[in-house]
This record gives sequence, C-alpha cells and structure tokens, in this order.
Amino acid sequence: MADDRVHAFGDDALGEHDAVALAALVRAGEVRPAELAAAAAARAERIDAALAPVAFASYERPHTAAGADRDAPLHGVPSYLKDNVDLRGMPTGQGSSAFRAKPARRTAGFAEQFLSTGLSVLGKTRLPEFGLNASTEFAEARPVRNPWRPSHSPGASSGGSAALVAAGVVPIAHANDGGGSIRIPAACCGLVGLKPTRGRMVANGQGRLLPIDLITDGVLTRSVRDTAAFLAAAERHHRNPALPPLGLVEGPGDRPLRVGLVVDSPLAVTDGPTRAAVEETAARLASMGHEVTPATLPFGEEFSRDFTMYWGYIAFLIATTGKLALDPSFQARKLDGLTTGLRRSFHRQFTRTPGVLRRLRRAEQAYTAMFDAYDVVLSPVLAHVAPRIGHLSPNVAFDELMARLVRYVAFTPVNNVTGGPGLALPAGATADGLPIGVHLSAAHGGERVLLELAFALEADRPWRRIQDGEGHQERQAARVGLG
Repeated sequence: MADDRVHAFGDDALGEHDAVALAALVRAGEVRPAELAAAAAARAERIDAALAPVAFASYERPHTAAGADRDAPLHGVPSYLKDNVDLRGMPTGQGSSAFRAKPARRTAGFAEQFLSTGLSVLGKTRLPEFGLNASTEFAEARPVRNPWRPSHSPGASSGGSAALVAAGVVPIAHANDGGGSIRIPAACCGLVGLKPTRGRMVANGQGRLLPIDLITDGVLTRSVRDTAAFLAAAERHHRNPALPPLGLVEGPGDRPLRVGLVVDSPLAVTDGPTRAAVEETAARLASMGHEVTPATLPFGEEFSRDFTMYWGYIAFLIATTGKLALDPSFQARKLDGLTTGLRRSFHRQFTRTPGVLRRLRRAEQAYTAMFDAYDVVLSPVLAHVAPRIGHLSPNVAFDELMARLVRYVAFTPVNNVTGGPGLALPAGATADGLPIGVHLSAAHGGERVLLELAFALEADRPWRRIQDGEGHQERQAARVGLG
C-alpha cells in the first residue's frame, strides 16, 4: 500500500529528475554538482533508519574522476558504488564481517570507467556477504529493506543500490551481476536493470580470476534512457572491438521482432502474479506488431546443479584465500551460514569440478543457438515476488535456504554463465504493491535490441512511481521523456 512506502523525493535540487535531466541542468548552469550531492546526502540520511542501504558515506568529499571532464554525459550527477569494487580512499567491505575493511590503495578498472561517465560517487552501497545471496540480509547486522514495502527484501546482491535508486536518493547507482545481482533487485524494486554482454564493460577484477567469468558491471536506474546514457558514456572510455558498437540508444526500434515466451523454469513453477505480468507483457509486445511464440530454455536441472556447485567453488575460494586476497585480518570462522554452507558443499564434491566446468562452458553454445529462432526471449526475472525479510536470511538452515534460493532464482544465472545480455524491466505489481519485473534476453552484443524494446514498453505504459499513489498512470505518462 502507498502508506507503507519509504522514499525521499521532495522539492530540492534533485526533484523528480532522472540522471539525463540532471546532467542537462548542470550543463545549462541551472544547478551545481555540489547542490545535487548535498540534496542526495540529505535524502540518504532521511531514509537510512528505515532502509539501511549505505555501507560507507563520503558526503563531504564526493569522489569524481581525476581532472573531471565537464563534457562527460553524466557530469555532476550523484551516485554510489557497490561495496565490492575498489575506489581509492574508500574501504571495500564485501558485505562481510570476516575481515576489517581498509581504505583501498587503488581504483579498480571498472570504477575508473564508472567515474569517466561524469558521475560523482558519494559512497558505497551494501550487499550480502560477497554477493552470494539473493537478499541483502546478514547474520547479525540489520538488513537492507525494500522501499516499496520495508517488510520485504529489495533483492540482491545489489540491494543497497536498488534501495537508494528506488527511494529517490540518487537516480542511478552501480550494480554488478554474477547470478542475477543487477536484475533481481531491479525486479524487486521496480527499476531498470541491464546486465551487459560479458566483455562489454571493463572486466571486473574478481570475475576475471575465475575459470568462468560470471560477473558483469552495470547500473540500476529508474528510466530506460538513463541506462542507455550510461552505457553510451561508458563506451567512450572502453569499447570492446569483439562486440558490435552500441552508441547512444534513444528510442524504440522500428522492426518487428521474433519474441520467444518462457513462463516457467524446469526448476520452479512461476507464481500467479509473476506469470500474469509476463503474459501481459507478451500481449503488449504482440499488440506492437512483434511475433510472440512459446519457447523453452535449453537449460534444466543439470545446469542448476552445476551452477550451484560453481557457486560453492567461489565460496570455497573466498574462505581459503581470504587472508591473502582480502586482508590478514580475515577469519573464515566468521563467514555467514550461506558462505560456509556453500564452501562445505563444494568441498564434499570437488572431484566433479572438471565436468562441471566443461558443461557450463558448453552452455554458451546452447544459448547462442536459441537466438537462431528468436531475436529476444521474454521470461520472468524471478519465479516469485520479493519475499519477506527473513525468508532468505543466511541464518536459515543451509539446505532449506539453498532450496529456497534455487526455486527463487530460477532464470537469471543462464545469462551469467553464457555471457549473454539480460534486462529486467518493471511490469506491474502485486495486489499489495510489490513490484514485479520481467526479463528480456538477447544474443551476445544485443544490448541495442533490448534497450529499443524497453523504450517501447516504457512509452506504452510508464513505470509506476513510488512517490505517487495508485491511479496516477495518466499523470505519469505525461512525464515520460521530461526527466
């Protein structure tokens, strides 16, 4: 219900603008970056008690690129980095109590790319321990909560970023995705969340050390044009010649697409509200002239078992190399129940590792072949709506927690293993107001087709806004494109 919502929108320098509009105001001299940063800091402090999204704040000294380019497309817009990417001078805590985070000595490659867009970093956002959970909850610390319904999860692992953007603190924030961690919180919080094609962004320092790099960085936003503007700006800093150039996508495409419709996963039956949102989106796409036909994902229980074991492999690496890779203060005994359980589960079956890696690498071929028949695949982001806080707590018994996670996160890991792009978009809500997201996948390098389709869906039915009561669709429609 509207009265349950927590947001910070108000009559200040940020107003109700998106990042593109704020950058335009800065360029026109109508507002100064310092004013925007101060407004965002005040908003963050206003919602912190209710939502707890911030891991580290640097409101007195926002971080910008060295020799900041005033012509950068998003110059002066306040934002946050997720607390698993190094930014010189800020600690990187990884959401864990197993070590003492110290100020980073260097800025990670992706953080440099992020800053190159002109964004100003006010601090770090909270994530579950090492980003391994699908809810931003902790063994002892207070959880991050969903601005639309604080009794529920904002998703994960980029839960802190999602809460800040959905609540109106900033229009755009960093997120990264190793199993759905951009798209899951986007779905839970009514946001736009694009996981780019593997290699589109500067390589994540953690992911490139793995035998299969699952991790891709990106952003969470409230408008499609902000996501498109960020990707275009980031491409000015780094463009992968192995992928088609993206440039600035500014609106819907003009050709009919072949859309494959997937409603259920082999791992879980999709709940009623989510199924209805996906089917309604399919009907809207058909009404726009796209050809929508049923499809089946070529990934089943074996893929899920292999991904789960690889998940455990990552936890095993963290536990065994923490003192060297993170900090000498690292103590594996302080890891939470999920990380510890994943590590032990992997250790019991580690001899399966070569076969698991071989099959996961082959999954990319099956993903590529799927797009011989389709331009885009439409599916749920998650098998059910955002759960209540506690449902995915790391304090839940490990076997039960894993069963819940596998049922919940039944769609998104495919894009991480295969490297394909995936986009989560708002698509309605439950009867009690929780956002529901739908997922669009495309062939490698296909971000343009995803963004063009997203622009069309946003124009057809603008997203719900947390600061509005129910029944404001007409007023909301009038604002689209105006920031």
